[in-house]
Amino acid sequence: MSFTLTTPSGFWNPLLWLLFLALFGIIAYLIYSRGNPSYKKDTEQIKPYLSGNPEPTKEKVQVKAGDIYWGFIEALKGYYKVLQAIHTGDMRDYILWYLGIGAIITFILIGGV
Repeated sequence: MSFTLTTPSGFWNPLLWLLFLALFGIIAYLIYSRGNPSYKKDTEQIKPYLSGNPEPTKEKVQVKAGDIYWGFIEALKGYYKVLQAIHTGDMRDYILWYLGIGAIITFILIGGV
């Protein structure tokens, strides 16, 4: 019984794959075992090195959703000022805008402008 799967682009053998997996596991263990033995979890050692500066709070270093679009919003500041001016939060105004734009589109389509 052959465990080798031969294809036009190569072959695959699960026993060979397991052999390489064991080999890489041994290499990973050797690298791990050469680590610094003085390292201790849950001490000051786990804090990031910030050139002697105190670590800021998570809220100060967190990237907020508004920060992601900062450049986009800054580039279109004039457009957003107009939109914020007409944005009232009142649903009746939005329906009025919807009907007004719909009437203009209908007029253009029927009128053939």
